[in-house]
Amino acid sequence: MGHVRIVTDSTADIPKEKADELGITVVPLKVHIDGVTYEDGVDLSALSFYEKLPRTESIPTTSQPTPHQFEMIYRELAENDPDSEIISIHLSSQLSGTYQSAYIASQTVGEELSLTVVDSKRASYAIGVIVVEVAKLAKEGASKQACLDRINELLEETKVYFMVDTLKYLEKNGRIGRASALVGSLLKIKPILSLTTEGEVYPHDKVRGQQKALKRVFEQFEEHFGNDAVHVGISHANVEGYARELMEKMKQQFNVTDECITDIGPVIGAHVGPGTVAISVARTRS
Repeated sequence: MGHVRIVTDSTADIPKEKADELGITVVPLKVHIDGVTYEDGVDLSALSFYEKLPRTESIPTTSQPTPHQFEMIYRELAENDPDSEIISIHLSSQLSGTYQSAYIASQTVGEELSLTVVDSKRASYAIGVIVVEVAKLAKEGASKQACLDRINELLEETKVYFMVDTLKYLEKNGRIGRASALVGSLLKIKPILSLTTEGEVYPHDKVRGQQKALKRVFEQFEEHFGNDAVHVGISHANVEGYARELMEKMKQQFNVTDECITDIGPVIGAHVGPGTVAISVARTRS
């Protein structure tokens, strides 16, 4: 039995220091801004992206890594650790072709390596919280099957709700899913968006005003998690102060045993726009 290695992509929005600490390999997606291509989190940080965004001529677009890029990464991991077993967890296949690229690569190297590719059906730190929890397990020496079992638990239990300032980015990039019904109706309405079990954006609820929206989100978390120990991740699009306020409120109301405040990176940011905040919660093991 080899050591389990965890691979994900940059849309998981895991802080670099956390990824390094847990040995997580992060594959960058690309962002295209006014004819220039950047690698998410490599040569374009979240801060630089949000500084550029108001000056762009058109809404940025994004693209996934190629199957060849994934194949090279998988082979490199195996060369560095021949006994390694790889689990590769990626952005919802409803939102990107990233999972498909990873899956195609897995078919190429599948007979040579122990490799499983997982569609997270999630985005931003809603992927990250799953990846981090499983990477902790792998670091403790858990088997590949134990890690896969834990992933299945987390896919069932992890909840995410996000609030956007505008739907124009989701709409323009074609990622709006069932939330399209809200277009043109946001005057004083704060939509609470989430992801379906298949990983498509949908309007969970809509209320008048930010505070009522937050109250509704907290009620949903309370109903699902109660006083259970939880890992809370708050990802934000250039509104760090607000994200920190939300984390303090979460810690006052819930049994938070692990926490993360992180930037929504350029790829997800291109789809949701500045001002977006997402709260992701996973039940942890005591």
